[in-house]
Amino acid sequence: MTHQPAAEITQILRDWNDGDEGAKERLMPFVYDELKRQARLLMSRERPGHTLQPTALVHEAFLRLSEQTGIDWQNRHHFYGIASRLMRHVLVDHARLHATEKRGRRPVHFSIEDVQIPVEERAGSILFLDEALGRLEEIDAKQARVVEMRFFGGMSNGEIADSLGVSERTVRREWDAARLWLYRELNRK
Repeated sequence: MTHQPAAEITQILRDWNDGDEGAKERLMPFVYDELKRQARLLMSRERPGHTLQPTALVHEAFLRLSEQTGIDWQNRHHFYGIASRLMRHVLVDHARLHATEKRGRRPVHFSIEDVQIPVEERAGSILFLDEALGRLEEIDAKQARVVEMRFFGGMSNGEIADSLGVSERTVRREWDAARLWLYRELNRK
């Protein structure tokens, strides 16, 4: 994300805030490569031949972003944070379409080092993760956002810290706590 002209992106986001419909179209060339990088990173965890490709994920997420109203865009990190949430929703919707077994009854493969759950091979698992994130959000919304931005957005601790307006140390602490909570939650069934 550091290669992008931050001031230009911020100005375009402000224009979007002010109701400039053309801002959405002007924004895409500035953010497309980063969104594609996030999508490739996210999709690299999936099996070869996955029916949802990074380009399709980016386009669907951007389409959903452009339909958003009432967001007071703060900066590019805020934008990418919301983009991560929308990528999560796209993947969850895709998993719902491909779930073939009873929800939440399939084995969940969860690494304590990182959250790695294939969408189509484990469609029930991605749905289970989404439900777990929903429960975590009720307990600690900040931890849920950190997981969402890191897992679905591929954002670094620094980028997450900027987006949430906290220190990197806080992000690391929230990530560690959330990761342990999710590990217990996903492995208890």
